[in-house]
Amino acid sequence: MTNEKRIYLSPPHIGEKELHYVHEAFATNWIAPLGPNVDEFERELADKVSARGALALSSGTAAIHQALRLAGIGRGDTVFVSTLTFIASVNPVLYEGAEPVFIDCDFETWNMSPQALERALIAARRENRLPKAVIVVNLYGQSADMDPIVDLCERFGVLIIEDAAESLGATYKGRASGTIGAYGIYSFNGNKIITTSGGGMLVSGNVDALAKARYWSTQARDPALHYEHSEVGYNYRLSNVLAGIGRGQLELLEERVNARRAVFSRYEQVFRDVEGFTFMPEAAYGRSTRWLTALTVNPRIAGVTATELIKALAAENIEARPVWKPMHLQPLLRKYDYFPHTEQFSVSDQLFRQGICLPSGSSMSQQEQERVIACISYEMETRRATHESA
Repeated sequence: MTNEKRIYLSPPHIGEKELHYVHEAFATNWIAPLGPNVDEFERELADKVSARGALALSSGTAAIHQALRLAGIGRGDTVFVSTLTFIASVNPVLYEGAEPVFIDCDFETWNMSPQALERALIAARRENRLPKAVIVVNLYGQSADMDPIVDLCERFGVLIIEDAAESLGATYKGRASGTIGAYGIYSFNGNKIITTSGGGMLVSGNVDALAKARYWSTQARDPALHYEHSEVGYNYRLSNVLAGIGRGQLELLEERVNARRAVFSRYEQVFRDVEGFTFMPEAAYGRSTRWLTALTVNPRIAGVTATELIKALAAENIEARPVWKPMHLQPLLRKYDYFPHTEQFSVSDQLFRQGICLPSGSSMSQQEQERVIACISYEMETRRATHESA
């Protein structure tokens, strides 16, 4: 194992601006779960993405959960979910006793396949079990192709929840990712493009619905002198201190997006002509943040597998990861229905087998990126030489 400093996949990138708002919280003694930073963070983020309203919560998962409650999801209901995602997109469906149905992606966007979604909706209507909602995940900083998805959901009368946890700062035909569905979700986990350490945001054009979720997220306390509760509530609000970090981070969102896109460009320039390497495409309909630089490695052509590259990088103290393991392959979720891109082929299975995410942090130095590139190049050259001498 090398003694060189560890390079992380997507570390937090904190600067000076955040300290101003955190110091302000301490100076005014607003250390409670709510306060001026929370109010301003909600307003500033809503302005940034041109949403009518926003609700700051403890995580993106909490935001998905509140969106499902607002959609009236309950026991026995069905919710369609992108299969190529992190399990946080699915767990809130299970919290409410509903059943997920998983929808494949396509090679053009790596996001939800309208073709698979249409087959799933037709099958559900035939069985008189249309979903109450579709959770569309905008993967690795890129929006799904929302127009055909919106058309299908309107045709079948199904509400859209946009899981934009990974895509704050991305656009779709000039609109902010996360603002096209009835509800949108952002995550501010430590590895996201901006962070509050831990936190999330629910955005919507329906401000009355957001008011209801705000009530639920503060333990559903009724307006009374004493503690009165008539509904189930949750302890889901973001703290005033963490919201201060978010305000400082939000001011630098464009800078962070540009930095990650520059990291992607450097990788792409070096490896674009390597046979067997295929980078996640950027769809022509919008801008990806390139939250993570993701690509597939065809072992038959490249002479190396994604797993072998991940292990080689790990030996040099560099963190890389496979792409998300599809939800329909998870032990917890295998019993639920899955609709592949075509009846004969699952795109997400292949992306998982061949996919790799490279270190992509916005604070990554060019020297650090050169270490990553050198490690990958050396591993491939070594394998090529071994193969030729065999």
